[in-house]
Amino acid sequence: MKFSVSTYSFSAWIRREKPDYPRLIEQVAKMGFEGIEFVDLDRGDMTADPAREAPRIRQWCADAGLPVVSYTVGGNFMCEDPEAEVKRLCGQVDIAAALGAPLMRHDVAYSLPRGMTWEEGVERMAPYIRRVAQYASDAGLRTMSENHGYIYQDPDRVERLIRTVDHPAYGWLVDIGNFLVTDCDPAKSVAIAAPYAFHVHAKDFVSRPGNGIVPVGFSYSRAGNLWRGTVLGHGVIPVVQCLSVLKRSGYDAYVSLEFEGPEEPIAAIENGLTYLRRIRNALESG
Repeated sequence: MKFSVSTYSFSAWIRREKPDYPRLIEQVAKMGFEGIEFVDLDRGDMTADPAREAPRIRQWCADAGLPVVSYTVGGNFMCEDPEAEVKRLCGQVDIAAALGAPLMRHDVAYSLPRGMTWEEGVERMAPYIRRVAQYASDAGLRTMSENHGYIYQDPDRVERLIRTVDHPAYGWLVDIGNFLVTDCDPAKSVAIAAPYAFHVHAKDFVSRPGNGIVPVGFSYSRAGNLWRGTVLGHGVIPVVQCLSVLKRSGYDAYVSLEFEGPEEPIAAIENGLTYLRRIRNALESG
């Protein structure tokens, strides 16, 4: 396994320091990561023209010795105009290609129309997702969706979605932490996800039973438990077990560190990378 980092992990640092892309890339390289994953260049104020900026970002990463391993964007096929969403996401594929990213992750939905089941949602969305995957395949990329967005976050739901789309260029971005948000066992969920894994996010959460009072920084899971992000290795996600399951399944690609806790981000990311390296050493020696 090689370790990359999602630029999402630097969100608080970016808001505070307001770096340009060369400085952000320099920071990632200095920390010792082996790759970088970018999040939606259309978001935030770091670039006004993603299509023009993407080739320059690609070159800055190459100069720093950092492969661009993935590009992450939002997506919602339960919108009023799914045809327009297909067109928009194909445009994001073009940006991913300009970045030199072999993978692009997109969401699929954040809610369902009243009365629609998640199974019916899968059937409605699959043809649109398949078209984006085909467009990406024609460009030499693969697309994937993450267990993310609350509705399609459980392992059985994401598996059903991938099998229904049924395209070789469409798979799973396996986020080992996000399963907790829908009260699913992370290790068991990773075992379901592993055969479909194109990419992996390593993330950790603090969790505790809900009591009707939500502390600042916490959110409710589907079953009413409380959770928030934290430093990798400091929470309740069985990170070692999840990565071991993936390794035994044959996964040997990048694992991206994703941090979204309230802790100071630079120290949190550094500590997370140290923890990942220790896990890798243990898995390779055992």
